Amino acid sequence: MANLSFILGVIGNVISILLFASPIKTFWGVIKKKSTGDYKGEPYITTLLSTSLWTLYGIINPDGLLVMTVNGAGAILQLIYVILFLVYAPKDAKVKAAKLVCVVNVGVLGTVTAVTLFAVHKNTRLTFVGILCTALTIGMYASPLSAMHAANSTACRP
Repeated sequence: MANLSFILGVIGNVISILLFASPIKTFWGVIKKKSTGDYKGEPYITTLLSTSLWTLYGIINPDGLLVMTVNGAGAILQLIYVILFLVYAPKDAKVKAAKLVCVVNVGVLGTVTAVTLFAVHKNTRLTFVGILCTALTIGMYASPLSAMHAANSTACRP
């Protein structure tokens, strides 16, 4: 019998894949309309960075199979969303998103990967990447709270 933590990990992976797949309906509409409308590319671009970094974490972790597989699948889906956004976005949004992809998903990811593999001691790589992943994840989930705070601050003014 598989151990309980592995079974719970698989259940968590299934739930995470469903979460990563949730924008499929949105992008199906984008494809039909041949336009991104008012959608922003930033959430997909930053989630691509996050899933890519967590995939790296899973690769360098000897026990990281579940982390690697779910985030690898998530990165593939996010990459598809980013590509679709770049194809169907208006020119100004497309240029802005393409620059962000180059900086974040090529520059930052490439730098973190290179530093991890070539500059960080093997014994501390997992901790280094884990702290970066955790900080990015907290930032991603906390950022809507700052927008809500700003909206509430404006709404409460006389």
